[in-house]
Amino acid sequence: MQLETKRLILHPFREEDVEVMAQLFANPDFMRFSLGVFTERKQTIAFIEKVIGWDRAGIPSQFAVVPHGEDAIIGYCGFFYHPEHGIEDIEIGYRLDPRYWNRGLITEAARAVRDHGFRDWDLSRVISLIHPENIPSRRVAEKNGMKVEKEITFRGFPTLVYAMTREEWLAKHDAG
Repeated sequence: MQLETKRLILHPFREEDVEVMAQLFANPDFMRFSLGVFTERKQTIAFIEKVIGWDRAGIPSQFAVVPHGEDAIIGYCGFFYHPEHGIEDIEIGYRLDPRYWNRGLITEAARAVRDHGFRDWDLSRVISLIHPENIPSRRVAEKNGMKVEKEITFRGFPTLVYAMTREEWLAKHDAG
C-alpha cells in the first residue's frame, strides 16, 4: 500500500532502495540520536530486508518518503517494533535527509502514517521514542498529536515516550 500527502508519496521499500538508503544511513546528521552511522552496506540491506519482511507478513511497516515530482528517497517514516526491549507498543519512527529539514515534510509523513495506523490497521495506540535533546523530532511528535507519557532508558539512552491512543485520535479527527 502506498500513502500520499499534499507533498509526498510514501511507498513500501524495495530491494533497489538499498543504494540511496546506504548513503542516507552513512550521513551523521541523518543518523543523529541513533546508535551511529551505518558503515557497512550489509547494515542497510538488513534494514531493508526487515521492513520488506514486515510488508510481506502483512503487518504495519516503514515507508520510503519521496517528494512529489522527484525521483529521490529523502528518508523513511512508518512503524517499528521493539519487543526485544520490552516495548509492546508500535512506534512511529522517522528520519529525514538533512537537506529537507525545516519544511514540515516529516510531520506531514508522520501524520499520514498515524492516520494509516489508526484507520487502516485499527491500532489501539502508537508511540514515538525520542531522545530528550532531539527537539525537532519532539516537535514532530507533538504536531502529530502525541504527548510525553514517560521517560525510559532505551538502548542505553534516555528516551521520551510520546504516545497517542486511538480514542485521542478519533476525538481530534472527529473535531477537526
